[in-house]
Amino acid sequence: MEFTAYQIITPLISFVAIAYAWNLVFKQKKTIWEALLWSVFWGFISVIAIYPNSLDYLTAITGIKDRENAVMVTSLGVLFFIVFYLVIRLENLEQRQTRMTRKLALKDIDKTKK
Repeated sequence: MEFTAYQIITPLISFVAIAYAWNLVFKQKKTIWEALLWSVFWGFISVIAIYPNSLDYLTAITGIKDRENAVMVTSLGVLFFIVFYLVIRLENLEQRQTRMTRKLALKDIDKTKK
């Protein structure tokens, strides 16, 4: 099996992206969950780059005959999941901000009463 430049460069870029994500986890700037998702994503990119015929397995699972269509549908599903996850996180952050604002406002009221 002869490798193309794409099959060599893509896994190297994937490795750098995964290493960067875990570096951010160790610096406590990202969560382990985010690094795991990032690692899985770039791992799949590497596998697809090295073994393009692995997409045949994806077509068999999804029941879609063309590789390109199977990749597009699967990618859309993953993107919808990520957007859903981000919406949940955003709502959680908004609720935390509301609770903090209320606590600060109540503290200010207590200070003015004294």
